[in-house]
Amino acid sequence: MKTIPVAVQLFTLREESEKDFAGTLKKVAELGYAGVEFAGFCGLSASEVKALLDEYGLKAASSHISLDQIKNNLPQVIEEQKVIGSRYIVCPYLLPEQRNEADYQALLLILKEAEEECQKEGITLCYHNHDFELEKLADGRTALQTILDETKTAAEFDIYWLTKAGEQPVDWIKRYAGRTPLIHLKDMTTDNEQFFAELGTGGVNLEAVFEAAEGTNVEWWIVEQDMTKRTPFESIEISLNYLKTKMPHLAGK
Repeated sequence: MKTIPVAVQLFTLREESEKDFAGTLKKVAELGYAGVEFAGFCGLSASEVKALLDEYGLKAASSHISLDQIKNNLPQVIEEQKVIGSRYIVCPYLLPEQRNEADYQALLLILKEAEEECQKEGITLCYHNHDFELEKLADGRTALQTILDETKTAAEFDIYWLTKAGEQPVDWIKRYAGRTPLIHLKDMTTDNEQFFAELGTGGVNLEAVFEAAEGTNVEWWIVEQDMTKRTPFESIEISLNYLKTKMPHLAGK
């Protein structure tokens, strides 16, 4: 089995990060995570963030950067990624008013321009999906397929949202096998609520995802739980403990 490291998306720990960013990173490291995916720096500079990463032995797996920042502030974003040691910028979300046919076409142009700039600087631009990108556009393709087929942007597949949309995550991972450096690992409750679940406690076929990754370029597993009925730290600890039972290289951490 490939020894893919595991990071946590700090959106999961957004309230904890706002209260104590350094303490949050320290706890993440103590739990055994190898890295973090950023969703902002909570007012710290990139150099301050890098110092904390070094202090706690963490890596910057990637950073979620708003579409507005990708469009209007990309040079600074790229420089900050270089400082913290991140090689991946991820477009994380589209607002409801940005999900129409015209806006998707505009998005393609933004991504094409951004990916060219990123590539020059040794950075890979990725797109993170939810379920709304699985709706079909006028030509019969889903928005997600259109984004990936019409640009060179890499994918950060979110397996919870793919599953919730009625898709098989493995199909998408295999279809875009050379373009999946980051994968969001999430589980989903098996009841009608289909709520976010700690890994191994829901109904998503996680083992099939792990198996599919063997033939791809996955570089980071990223644990994210948008909402939890436990505390966020309890949630990410349960998920990591599950991964330790499936991935031998994590067992000693």
